[in-house]
Amino acid sequence: MRWIDTHCHLDAFVTGQELDAVQQRARQADVVHCVIPAVEVANLDTVRELAHAGGHSYGLGIHPLYTPTAQDDALAVLAQRLQAHHADPRLVALGEIGLDYFVPQLTQSPWREKQEAVYRAQLKLARQFDLPVVVHVRRSADRLLKHLRELAGPGGRWQGIAHAFNGSDVQAQEFIKLGFKLGFGGAVTFERAHQLRHLAQTLPLDALVLETDAPDIPPHWLYTTAAERGAGVPQGRNTPAELPRIAQSMAELRGMPLAELADATTHNACKALPKLAALLV
Repeated sequence: MRWIDTHCHLDAFVTGQELDAVQQRARQADVVHCVIPAVEVANLDTVRELAHAGGHSYGLGIHPLYTPTAQDDALAVLAQRLQAHHADPRLVALGEIGLDYFVPQLTQSPWREKQEAVYRAQLKLARQFDLPVVVHVRRSADRLLKHLRELAGPGGRWQGIAHAFNGSDVQAQEFIKLGFKLGFGGAVTFERAHQLRHLAQTLPLDALVLETDAPDIPPHWLYTTAAERGAGVPQGRNTPAELPRIAQSMAELRGMPLAELADATTHNACKALPKLAALLV
């Protein structure tokens, strides 16, 4: 079996020694490839360098949580990097981009309007450079879909991934209709995540990809409660090596062999991000 972590912030593992250990554990767990998304102008070059050094791939984009601190020239800098690297076989997506209505600050003016403007501008860049998009969806699915439909045009479609999807059945179907795969990670391992586990169990297999969002969104075996953290118990740090165990949770939910899920999600990742296939040979 081989696994693709379609969303992993390897640049968050800040020291070279730590990063080497994280990548070695991933390889030992048969995680053969990671997609490393950028989140701000400051790490556009970092993710590209990490992808080339580690045999991974990357996306370039501005995350909605970073729009309040984005400088006025941020979109111009992003466009310049996309122009410079659009032929790079390891540049597989524009991302991580999207909308976040969970953080209170981002639901209020002027940040709500700014993040929508930055998101919409990046969708236009994705069209300009013919790149799939990796979208951040947090309490924002309907608004994300609105912009996707408008910029796709009548009958238009996209390629890409709705990262860490946790919406409704109807919203899931709308993303799938537009051409997206839906990313599932550590959150699906929590028994109390009833709606998410329902989606993982019932959505078409060809709509699913796997991710960790490492070092974020730890699976249940790494998670500590606020009370535990207050008592000095550290939060477990998520890494791409957790992906096969996360996948095992999904395979059990779907009642299917783990190897079949590995094959399907690898195939789906290559459909969502077409340049991946050549990197896995």
